[in-house]
Amino acid sequence: MQLDLSDTHRDLRELARAWVDKEVVPHATAWDRAEAVDPAIVGKLGELGFLGLGIPEEYGGTDGDALAYCLLLEELGRGDSAVRGIVSVSLGLVAKSIAGYGTEAQRRRWLPELCAGRALGCFALTEPGTGSDAASLRTRAERVDGDWVLSGSKIFITNGTHADVALVFARTGGPGPKGITAFLVPTDAPGFTRTEIKGKLGLRGQATAELRFDQVRVPDTARLGESGAGFRIAMSALDKGRMGVAAGCVGLARACLEAAVRYAGEREQFGKPIAHYQLVQQMLADIAVETDAARLLTWRVADLVDRGQPFGTEASMAKLYASETAVRAANNAIQVFGGYGYIDEYPVSKYLRDARVLTLYEGTSQIQQLLIGRALTGVNAIV
Repeated sequence: MQLDLSDTHRDLRELARAWVDKEVVPHATAWDRAEAVDPAIVGKLGELGFLGLGIPEEYGGTDGDALAYCLLLEELGRGDSAVRGIVSVSLGLVAKSIAGYGTEAQRRRWLPELCAGRALGCFALTEPGTGSDAASLRTRAERVDGDWVLSGSKIFITNGTHADVALVFARTGGPGPKGITAFLVPTDAPGFTRTEIKGKLGLRGQATAELRFDQVRVPDTARLGESGAGFRIAMSALDKGRMGVAAGCVGLARACLEAAVRYAGEREQFGKPIAHYQLVQQMLADIAVETDAARLLTWRVADLVDRGQPFGTEASMAKLYASETAVRAANNAIQVFGGYGYIDEYPVSKYLRDARVLTLYEGTSQIQQLLIGRALTGVNAIV
């Protein structure tokens, strides 16, 4: 695996780092308190090409491989996981699914708008009764006079509050994964409603919504891929999505380390900075080692993706380790800060709250362990 970054990769990382330091870091605490990221950030992400990274230029995208995507999400995760989520979902789950499975008309309709930040996408898979067991989803799409009529609901949908298009997975056939089809549903369609979810533990600035479909009618041209292929499309998106989440977790862990090192050099106890004390150094060392290990696991996935090799198990490993690392890093950072780590005057309490959900979405840590175990043993313990 090639660990040396190209000049293009370095330039992208430096651009993202400088932009995050200017446009994200100074506002992250205020957005967290207000439970809302400034919507103007979407247009700014689009102007820089961040919302089109890896999408063909003919559809408004910008050049970039999987490693470039990981470098971008690490920097965004370092600044604010809520902003990272905007890109992970609209680009990573929605736009890339359209690029991979869409018709030419669907690509022309949606990709230029999504890449430019003039439109936002959401990935509508999770339902009130189906989280890890996505194959049992209950939202239905019925064929009526050549169109499709959708009925049902989705929950915990990132970007759902402001999205212009929802990639919706609905049951069009019998039970199980083969009865699921994907649809591109404009959010201004009659019968489509959404309710923002407030009061979250973390990612408070991220727009999260419940979606409802009350006889929402779309033409067959809104269908993404073949009938019955929706579950495969969703799982393919989530495999690469786990790589993106892992990269964001690396960024969050790095933010914990940078904040804790800086504070340890400033905070004095017993007549000298606490960086002089062995147990403080041990916590900092633990964060540093685990962050680097998580980054290398993530880059391994990117390397496999860029070489066209299977990567699903490696993506589960990276997502599992990086998300758990982010939680441990934030917990250690709070310990370094002591009592000041427990108030939001400093960023580390937010880091812990944001990190906790990363072990849950796009496959919980336990689901990742079962996927890894299945790859090792050939035995499916999930069903």
